[in-house]
Amino acid sequence: MQKKTDLVLYDNYPYNPGGNVVKRILWHYTNAFVFKTSLFPFYWIKNFLLRLFGAKIGNMVEVKPCVNIKYPWNLTIGDEVWIGENVWIDNLVMVTIGSNICISQGVTLLTGSHNYKIPSFNLITGSIVLEDGVWLGAMSIVNKGITVASHAILASGSVATKNLEHYSIYQGNPAVKIRDRVIA
Repeated sequence: MQKKTDLVLYDNYPYNPGGNVVKRILWHYTNAFVFKTSLFPFYWIKNFLLRLFGAKIGNMVEVKPCVNIKYPWNLTIGDEVWIGENVWIDNLVMVTIGSNICISQGVTLLTGSHNYKIPSFNLITGSIVLEDGVWLGAMSIVNKGITVASHAILASGSVATKNLEHYSIYQGNPAVKIRDRVIA
């Protein structure tokens, strides 16, 4: 007889989201009222708040409206970064975004998943690293534990399930390399 998933057994130990409970609650409402809406289009306010909550933010970072960031204390962003509308940074653990990066509309960065091989369906996590010059096309997904190497491109709607090589273009689900990226 096959075993079954039993969510009563769920245990996310040893995961700890960081920050204390008050900080997490304050961030929840800040995220909802400033980041996940289109009411605050001013980048400097968003960058200030991200820094206030522990994110490391470089210069000229543009966080567009309706962006959802799980925990800013698990976020590092370099210089000259564009984060498009409706991006979801589900950073249960560290997400490192280099410089000169374009994260297009609707991109999802997922640092967590579940162990489907055991009945308790426990949480599993892995950091994401986007090296300098990366472009993530609209509605693409980068999964936990992935490094997108320098100047790689993940095409619109594609899903990164393994590391992407530098100066390469990936497409599909799962994303596969379709050609080299040549910058003239």
